[in-house]
Amino acid sequence: MTETKTRKKVAEKDLVARLADAGEEALQRLSELPGGQRAAHVLQDLRARVDELARKARGIDALEGRLARLEKEVAALKRKVSSAGSERARG
Repeated sequence: MTETKTRKKVAEKDLVARLADAGEEALQRLSELPGGQRAAHVLQDLRARVDELARKARGIDALEGRLARLEKEVAALKRKVSSAGSERARG
C-alpha cells in the first residue's frame, strides 16, 4: 500500500473515532438535560424497533422468492389440468 493510501485510511479512522466520541458526548449531554433520560429511552426504543423492522424486511425477500416459485407451480398444475380436461372432451 502506498504511503498516501495509508495516510488516507488513518485519517478515515480518526474521523470515525472523532464522530463516535462526539456521538457519545452528545448522548451524555442529552441525558443531563431535563427530560433527557426519557428522550434517551425513547431513542433506544426507536433503535430497537428499527432493528426489528429491518430484520422483518430482510425476510420479505425470501417470502417473495417462495411466492414466485409457488405461482409457477400453480400455473404448471393449471396447464396440466386444462390439457387433461381437453383430452377427455376430445376422446
